[in-house]
Amino acid sequence: MRGAGLWVGAVVVVGAQVVVGQTGEAQGPRVVMEVDTTAIHVGDRVSVRLSVVHPGDWTVVWPDSVHVAPFEVLDYMVAEPESLPGGGGTRAAATLTLTSFELGELEIPPIDIAVADAGGTVQVLSTDPFRIGVESVGLDDSGDIREIRGPMSIARNWWALTPWLLLAAAVGAGAVYVRRRARTRPVAEVTKPRAPPRPFHLVALEALDELERSSWLERGQVKRWHVRVSEIIRSYVEGQLEVPALEMTTGEVVAGLRGAALGGSVTEAFHAFLARCDLVKFAKLRPGADESRELLGVARSLVRMTSGTGAGGGGADGAGGDSAEVGNGAVAETGGASGARKGEPE
Repeated sequence: MRGAGLWVGAVVVVGAQVVVGQTGEAQGPRVVMEVDTTAIHVGDRVSVRLSVVHPGDWTVVWPDSVHVAPFEVLDYMVAEPESLPGGGGTRAAATLTLTSFELGELEIPPIDIAVADAGGTVQVLSTDPFRIGVESVGLDDSGDIREIRGPMSIARNWWALTPWLLLAAAVGAGAVYVRRRARTRPVAEVTKPRAPPRPFHLVALEALDELERSSWLERGQVKRWHVRVSEIIRSYVEGQLEVPALEMTTGEVVAGLRGAALGGSVTEAFHAFLARCDLVKFAKLRPGADESRELLGVARSLVRMTSGTGAGGGGADGAGGDSAEVGNGAVAETGGASGARKGEPE
């Protein structure tokens, strides 16, 4: 079978073509199948090229999948149609890559290809079956199955292994020595310097600016807006003035501010601000957008008055109606923000 397969395969490679279809008509469609071999081993690949020559106004409808059992399709590629020289029509081509894991004289079954003329009439062309011999890979040149070889013998000369054993022992001892030295060697601790903390008043002013850019008031989230502005000022008081305002009620915060020796006017300004926020948080008061934004100016004034950056103007009118005293006299009375933070007595 091997010799016959090689002979037929040579003819196919040289130029043998299986032509099926309307070969009698010069302008009719026809299909040509070319196979690159007639004998393979199990699992080898077979290349099959299908060419359809048809008039230029016809169309080839290639199938989505090709079934060629007992062969398996490994690859299926359709090429772009090309015009033949001299007005000979158009050639459409596709390439199949096949294989088989069965033995014997196997046959590629006919492959159907549909073509449609300009009017939409469909005609089916079919290839002829093609036989390919599939051989096992376990045969020798005589065609017989090879004998099973026995296990390979291992050399018993242990002296020949002595240098390798000594080398392995030396490498192991060196690794142990290096590991022990690494454990006993002190490792210098490298610590990165911490970045200095940002001033509390800058953090508070940036948070107030971010709140001003939000759209909570436009969306009617008045309570959420007042809860946030109250949290910003309480966090500032906790960091700058060392009064744990986030965990306290408004009355407790005011008492803590009095203990920090801020002065009466500044303490009352904080009291008025927090009470105004509490009315929205707990008493269901719903001020307008302009009145709510006015509270931002009061918050900024409170931050600037107690941070040592100067009294803030234009916003103290919401701090209990004591703008002149809040804007100028409070800081002077407490000796500035540093005196308020450290808790120096009045």
